[in-house]
Amino acid sequence: MIAGIRVKVCGLRSLVDAEAADEVGADYLGFILYPKSPRWITLEQFRSLLPRLPPRQKVAVSVEPQPEELTAWLAAGFDHLQVHFRPEIPAATVAAWAAAAPGKLWLAPKIPAGTLWRADWLAAAGTMLLDTYHPGGFGGSGQTGDWSFFARCRAEHPGHQWILAGGLSPENVARALAESGARWIDINSGVESAPGLKDAGKLRQLAAAIREPISGGKGRLS
Repeated sequence: MIAGIRVKVCGLRSLVDAEAADEVGADYLGFILYPKSPRWITLEQFRSLLPRLPPRQKVAVSVEPQPEELTAWLAAGFDHLQVHFRPEIPAATVAAWAAAAPGKLWLAPKIPAGTLWRADWLAAAGTMLLDTYHPGGFGGSGQTGDWSFFARCRAEHPGHQWILAGGLSPENVARALAESGARWIDINSGVESAPGLKDAGKLRQLAAAIREPISGGKGRLS
């Protein structure tokens, strides 16, 4: 945790980058198991890294997986499962994900700002991730989202945990936290030198930017 903010560093592909995330205080290490992502890592690659990874929570990130894949990923050593999906996915599919990973599921529907959250999504998981919407893919665009929409979702559903993602970087994270009220963020391309290659200097800058509003006395939304 950095200055009271939970941080997930996503798109990790190496031990060096996982250790850099650990050194700045990241709570969660994210590994993308989606072959179409430039930050894709195979399950076997993750298994080979696992014994040497820092003792942080590990998150498997996927797109519309089969329920049996979720079971396999938990067995492989992941602590949480972050699932991105299209909003037209049937409620039965979402329920199957929840049944395969009780208490471990994070849902990240691909929705534009202003979209209502479906009741079956809210019932299936206690943690929701709101990423920037773009029609061509699932997250990873590097574009910032609608922080006021995130604040509204968080206020309307206070019984859930809410993770802010999408284009966050050392340059904008302080403003994002202030405008969204987020207490939990997901960082990826904003701390990279190339897709899948984290920059230790940018990670340190990010941590400093998160701390600065508190040390500088500017305050932050609760």
